[in-house]
Amino acid sequence: MLEFENVSKSFWTGTQRKVILDRVSFRVELGRSLGILAPNGTGKTTLINIMAGLEKPDEGEVRRGCRISFPLGFMGGVISRVSAKENSRYIARLYGLDPDYVEAYCRYVCNLGEYFDQPLGTYSSGMRSRFALALMLALDFDMYLIDEGMPSSTDVEFNRRAGGILRERLQTTTIVIVSHQPTTLEKFAREAAVLMNGKLHMFDTLEEAKQLYDYETQS
Repeated sequence: MLEFENVSKSFWTGTQRKVILDRVSFRVELGRSLGILAPNGTGKTTLINIMAGLEKPDEGEVRRGCRISFPLGFMGGVISRVSAKENSRYIARLYGLDPDYVEAYCRYVCNLGEYFDQPLGTYSSGMRSRFALALMLALDFDMYLIDEGMPSSTDVEFNRRAGGILRERLQTTTIVIVSHQPTTLEKFAREAAVLMNGKLHMFDTLEEAKQLYDYETQS
């Protein structure tokens, strides 16, 4: 499970204090994926980063009772000057996994050919997204964190491989996805919440969450 208890987070913008979370409490149980609707500029990425442990709250406590992924698309843990091969082996060792397995898995899913042995700094954004998704799938988490949906790729073979693996994984894992678009959440979550003005409003269904979200964003 993932649990927030009275978590607060804010930033000083130079002219005022921007509140992202104001004493927010909620709990995500394994097997009950959650979609969070949040308008642009309200702190979606900050919320996801706190869940992952990449940022610390100002106040409150975050409890993680399972293996929680880094945010999908997050590349802060990889090194641009070395290859996908070296990065995959390095990350495997960080998580206590077999480097040979993680390298082979990522090489197969990425379908990058000879580029897998080239520095990440030479990759296009699409190639980096493919490597990030393959790496996250290789690490096999209990709960996956997604910020604004899945990365897009024009590579048909990659989409087939990664999509098939992800569909299987979703049957046994839990997703927390944050987006400003309700349609992005429909594929992944039935329970939903709305982040507005530092408060997180929880709902049993996405439809209920959409009603509040539409009212607040259109008023």
